[in-house]
Amino acid sequence: MLVLLASIPSPGSKALEIGPLSLRAYGLMIALGVLAAVEMGRRRFVAKGLDPDEVSAIALWAVPAGLIGARLYHVITDWRRFEGDWWSAFAVWKGGLGVPGGILLGTLVGVWVAKRRGLPLGLAADALAPAIPLAQAIGRLGNWFNQEVFGRPTSLPWGLEIDAQYRPARYATATTFHPTFLYEALWNLALMALLIWLDRRGVVRRGRLFAVYVLGYGLGRFWVEALRADEASLILGIRVNLWVSALLVLGGLTWLLWPSGADEVDDDGLEGGDGDAVVGDVELQ
Repeated sequence: MLVLLASIPSPGSKALEIGPLSLRAYGLMIALGVLAAVEMGRRRFVAKGLDPDEVSAIALWAVPAGLIGARLYHVITDWRRFEGDWWSAFAVWKGGLGVPGGILLGTLVGVWVAKRRGLPLGLAADALAPAIPLAQAIGRLGNWFNQEVFGRPTSLPWGLEIDAQYRPARYATATTFHPTFLYEALWNLALMALLIWLDRRGVVRRGRLFAVYVLGYGLGRFWVEALRADEASLILGIRVNLWVSALLVLGGLTWLLWPSGADEVDDDGLEGGDGDAVVGDVELQ
């Protein structure tokens, strides 16, 4: 099988042509990821005895906030790319979303909406946690269409073919690169499966499943980021995203292990031990 798989080709176009319509693949993948996450969240809300319509209400505010946060993070951390052409900072369709910024602002706004609507925060966070890496996994396919954020050159059978105009100058003669978009997508799908399994087993206390997501995403992003070949801002000679990934790991681990004297009655006022986190037989179909 590996002999047959010589390399992974890149799409020949950044858009999908459907008759007279031309859809930007980058935006389409993000939209599909959001739709999949909302549907999964609705099913998990039902399984936990919550109103599934609340998922759409949260997404209505949290998704745009996440996109804004992701773009702000990208522009702030890679501001040199926009010098002399600051209007291009608004050209989201060309790519350039920093996931850590999206996680931060999207989560803050999501929590704000959930509190205003009187939802039990711990239970809602546990329900939505696996849906987020699902959205990220699908959204990462947009990088494939844009031929961006790939890794260093590789001769592995699953190396990604990159057209000459998208290669970094120092790798101009290389033809295949680590498909970091695929690595991260697969990691996110595995993280989603782990979160669902942990929830079903009741291993994690209520409200802490989201901490597992933050920890897991940080770990995955750390090793994927270390493979990247694109130019990036540095702090002490280390890519900014590596520092941020380390902070996500530290923050997620601290949150997960932080002792709580209110495990019997959490922030939503509901009694609950570990068993309350079980999600029955919910599956993504």
